[in-house]
Amino acid sequence: MKRRNFIDNFLLFLVGCTTVNTYNNSSQISPVTLPKKLRFTVTDDKKLEEIQQSFGDFKTALEQVLETTVEFVPVENYVAAATALQLDRVDLVLVGPSEYVIIRARTKAIPLTAITRPNYHSLIIVSRKSGIKSLAQLKGKKIALGDLGAAGSHISPLKMLIDAGLNPKSDVEIFNLGEKERLMSLKKGEVHASALSNNTYEREVVEKKAESEFSIVAQSPLLPNDVFILNSKFEPAVVEQIRSRILKSQEKLIHALRLGRKNKKYKQSQLVPVNDADYNMIREVYRAIGQGTFF
Repeated sequence: MKRRNFIDNFLLFLVGCTTVNTYNNSSQISPVTLPKKLRFTVTDDKKLEEIQQSFGDFKTALEQVLETTVEFVPVENYVAAATALQLDRVDLVLVGPSEYVIIRARTKAIPLTAITRPNYHSLIIVSRKSGIKSLAQLKGKKIALGDLGAAGSHISPLKMLIDAGLNPKSDVEIFNLGEKERLMSLKKGEVHASALSNNTYEREVVEKKAESEFSIVAQSPLLPNDVFILNSKFEPAVVEQIRSRILKSQEKLIHALRLGRKNKKYKQSQLVPVNDADYNMIREVYRAIGQGTFF
């Protein structure tokens, strides 16, 4: 009987030792250490004060979510943002869909999360007096598009023209203008059509009660989302930790983002995983206009 008790007790002792060792081993797994500072930039705002006005509240919220310091780093454009990533001068960048395609191809930047933009479309508008009712009628005409590479006012409108059977290189004459110049040129009759994103149309036409002057001849399908991208230097575990925290706290982050200047476009946005295939439409347009070497 004593022998049996001894064996039982010894087995219980072994189980106890195994349990303690397993616990100790698990407790020795190093937690993921996030960077003490993240350098953040956007490609829409060129000056530090502009970034602060647009993303100051978002910066504060992001610092709380990640428990790290966020520092603004202004850049001139998406080319400068790509260079900053390559030279390790920036860690986190918010880019539009077209910029995402180019910067990712050049830098191997890591897509962190996408930010949806409900009702993000391109519009091609004409003067109501022109009598133009379709894109096909723009053959041989002058068209004002946005800055080179702008998804809503350049890349997507090119896709609309191509889908309508027009060759952007030979069937139309294209001018790349700022958003106010696009509308003014259309008003003056210097161009026959202008391309705008729906947000610009809402701000520059609807809110200014100028709808009676223009007709929308075409609207694009929903455009791909904006994207937060990370410097490729970060280890996968760090990327996943940052992504997880951001997605779990998205309500707080989106609320802070909407408070910024020019961020009305994110009014009904959500933070979602990035689906790279959604951006193939942009890649197709670049190839169609002879810029496929980007990829």
